[in-house]
Amino acid sequence: MKLVSRFLVLLFGICIVFACSSEEEPAGPRTIEDIEADFDAIDLSPGIEDVSLEMFNGEFYNFRVISPERNPGERRPLILALHGATTSTEAHKNTACYVEPGLESLDAFILSPFGEGGLWFSDDNQQLVGDLMFFAQKYWPVDPSRIAVTGYSNGGNASWLFGYFQSNTLSAAIPMASSYDVYEENGTVRSWDIPLYVIHGENDELFPVEQTQEWIDATAAAGSDVTFVIAPGLGHYEPCSYVPYLQDAASWLENEVWQ
Repeated sequence: MKLVSRFLVLLFGICIVFACSSEEEPAGPRTIEDIEADFDAIDLSPGIEDVSLEMFNGEFYNFRVISPERNPGERRPLILALHGATTSTEAHKNTACYVEPGLESLDAFILSPFGEGGLWFSDDNQQLVGDLMFFAQKYWPVDPSRIAVTGYSNGGNASWLFGYFQSNTLSAAIPMASSYDVYEENGTVRSWDIPLYVIHGENDELFPVEQTQEWIDATAAAGSDVTFVIAPGLGHYEPCSYVPYLQDAASWLENEVWQ
């Protein structure tokens, strides 16, 4: 009986030791290699994939990827699509409204990130866009000569912004329902190095078309290549009604910018 008891005690002790040693070590901090590996693992099968990419210090980049049908080895265009100001955390998923039908003819990758509040001018949101665009070009079969940005309202304002500061990456910008001051603090007018196709509702209640027209005239006079399309009768709060105008912009990309 004593022998059996000693064996059971010994066995229990061994089990405790092995149980303790089998516990997983706490995960270390995320590295850039971890992040890039996760980005590279995103499913690019044709269709929609909603991604929450863990970054550093428990932060996440949330974005939607729409991947086109493509042949092996084929590179496709990439469109960065930026939503407007909003309190919704699902704004980047509202691509069925105008982004998908408007850009359908391009057979492009569409990258629709979530920007906190849609305020793309913030440092954090600019970092998010820069990181995602870098990863997309590195890991996706993207044609680097056919990358463009579009957006609505605050996303339209950001299309002007990124079109100006990321002209080495972007080939065109398509701001919609936007309001972007082209004047520098010293009174000089900014000139864009890439062509712009600006779409604006005739009855925009938030951003009067007359103001946008004034700024477009100023930057065009400074040398910018700007096409300005006014949508008759449309206001600011009906983005889904802008689909045919975005379709025209997609044709402009294919036939005039990417020819």
